[in-house]
Amino acid sequence: MIKRLNSVRVRVASMERKWIVPLAIGSTVSLLLLFLTTLSSPDGPLALLPLSLLPSSFFSSPSASNPFAAFYAPIFVESKLHPAPPSALPPPPRLAYLVSGSNGDGHSLKRTLLALYHPANRYVVHLDLEAPLDERQDLHDFIAGHPVFSAVGNVKMITKANLVTYRGPTMVANTLHAAAVLLREGGDWDWFINLSATDYPLVTQDDLLHTFSYLPRDLNFIDHTSNIGWKEFHRAKPIIIDPGLYMLKKADVFYIPQRRSVPTAFKLFTGSAWMALSRSFIDYCIWGWDNLPRTVLMYYANFLSSPEGYFHTVICNAQEFRNTTVNHDLHFISWDNPPKQHPHYLTIKHMRGMIDSNAPFARKFPKDDPVLDKIDAELLSRGPGMLVPGGWCVGSRENGTDPCLVVGNTTILRPGPGAVRLEHLMVSLLSEEKFRPRQCK
Repeated sequence: MIKRLNSVRVRVASMERKWIVPLAIGSTVSLLLLFLTTLSSPDGPLALLPLSLLPSSFFSSPSASNPFAAFYAPIFVESKLHPAPPSALPPPPRLAYLVSGSNGDGHSLKRTLLALYHPANRYVVHLDLEAPLDERQDLHDFIAGHPVFSAVGNVKMITKANLVTYRGPTMVANTLHAAAVLLREGGDWDWFINLSATDYPLVTQDDLLHTFSYLPRDLNFIDHTSNIGWKEFHRAKPIIIDPGLYMLKKADVFYIPQRRSVPTAFKLFTGSAWMALSRSFIDYCIWGWDNLPRTVLMYYANFLSSPEGYFHTVICNAQEFRNTTVNHDLHFISWDNPPKQHPHYLTIKHMRGMIDSNAPFARKFPKDDPVLDKIDAELLSRGPGMLVPGGWCVGSRENGTDPCLVVGNTTILRPGPGAVRLEHLMVSLLSEEKFRPRQCK
């Protein structure tokens, strides 16, 4: 315990607020206890917990205080594995983002990118083919000319843009394209997160990385259900064609007269188009070694609003991944009741709801709405045109200079109040009542 406390003190020595130390310790203890006590079944959260976070007693002989030892040791302990000492803090994860937009979204993409940036992460930015050339060139020049982006080299813009049709499968194709680019570029990232230009973070990247440090790296945050209801008649049975698959100009999808029956080879799932997917699941979607991802992709090529079903159907029909889902999209979104096609635009009046949701992201925001300035000032501590400060920012603050223009140690995290909120969300989502019972039902 003394070694663990010393490790925590080393990480947070540079923190500016006194309450950060109990935050780091509390996060470690509460999340670890959550995973160790939630379920005792072979496929419970313990099966997902990284070996480096399991105490050494779990690999010892069974006893009254440790009934799991005999069960887990022969399954997980192999000669090639070298678990970190129990006192070692888990290393921060790395996130891979796709941030995408269309005509007129160039400015919003810049702002969202600045609010999301951390040098340990990777970013793919996509402004689709409908955007005029000068807007795309301006975004490219902004990324290439930013002193931190260019020095670190972890922000890539897709220069050969895709045409993305709203409600069509081209949005899925664009997401898979970005994921493939991130895999090709390499980098030891752990989760893939897709966002749009109308999304915005409600916590700092240090908050997010700190909290995700204590989570199993194979969890997939994806809002999903098999109760497709009215979508069976209006989305599953119609057959649509997306002109974005073969045209250079954007046009809405169109229907053909024939209808089809619901599949029997796999079960349909639906949910939110926004998600945080594990590296292992992204590998599976790209490589598709049992052909399920490709088969489902071909089916969803003629499915209305396929981004709200493709990944959900793949993950819940894949035995290897169906027990890794957390049924949440990590977003605050304000809907009508019952929900309509589009959510409400978020304004100042939604500020309290966003904070109380404990979600790390929110959408949709109007361009440069005052609520974004309020989020910057009160939740992100971000100045106009600046990056969000974190433990890696070691530059001077004199005369209003952005301290993040000088990059320090990217493994040093400075979590703030957002980490506390996010921890509350994770504890709730991974509780006995919400985790297993809500998986792929």
